[in-house]
Amino acid sequence: MKRLFLALCLALVAHLAPAGDAAPLAADPVAEKRLTKLSEELRCLVCQNQSIADSHAELADDLRREIRGMIQAGKSDKEIIDFMVARYGDFVLYNPPFKAATLLLWVGPLLLMVVGLAMLGRHLKQRNRRVTDDAPLSDEEARRAEALLNETKQP
Repeated sequence: MKRLFLALCLALVAHLAPAGDAAPLAADPVAEKRLTKLSEELRCLVCQNQSIADSHAELADDLRREIRGMIQAGKSDKEIIDFMVARYGDFVLYNPPFKAATLLLWVGPLLLMVVGLAMLGRHLKQRNRRVTDDAPLSDEEARRAEALLNETKQP
């Protein structure tokens, strides 16, 4: 019974122990640098604001293992990036290419800034007109203003 329990515990520990996925490339610093460079160019699809080099998500671990395998298989950086784009789309790239599908990504911030500046200019122009409008009061407005001033003077 003790042997069975010990065997189950060892099997569980072996199953739950993290796989040392950095070990195979540690002996090859050139491949490790390629992995790091490629991992920094690709976005984590789970975190979306981190590269797969910075992410601790399981998918990022899987992608790093996938890249590591392709590096060991002799694939070029371009082939690896093309594979990732074919599999996950341009969203996986931190610097997506300029094309019709990504036009809004590239031109959107500029358009938003231009529209914002136009609205600010229009608002400032209208405000300036209201502040510098020195048109005299009509007779009715003058009487109402005088009545209001007289009310505040009386206790």
